[in-house]
Amino acid sequence: MTRITFLHGARDRLQAVAAWLERASGEGRRVLVYVPAGDRRDHLDRLLWTQPATGFTPHCRAENDLAAETPIVFASELDHPLHDECLLNLSDEVPSGFSRFEELIEIVSIEDADRLPGRERFRFYRERGYPLDNRDISGGIQ
Repeated sequence: MTRITFLHGARDRLQAVAAWLERASGEGRRVLVYVPAGDRRDHLDRLLWTQPATGFTPHCRAENDLAAETPIVFASELDHPLHDECLLNLSDEVPSGFSRFEELIEIVSIEDADRLPGRERFRFYRERGYPLDNRDISGGIQ
């Protein structure tokens, strides 16, 4: 059964996602980032090129020729995922097919437009019996 981790309390969702992905990449993890909205994807892409100021978090889009070799991959759909290890949901909906992944990460900010759909997703997973880990990241990604 998919393990689900909610990281809540972020001041800025995309900044928190970038920090989490930097850490995951440093640990050698493979992460598929479900990001159907092009503006979010483009903003996150810029963040990963510039954070940290002296580094770079390797990433690409699923349609890129190097996607199979890249640890962080952005996908706008989940019909044919490159792997089933870790999915980071950057949509406001429950991603279809999330249960095929070993782990699902949900990062939620303090903004109502983000927090309220996050609560609905949390309720959805809880009602279906998924194991949930809930952590406050208001002090940053640990």
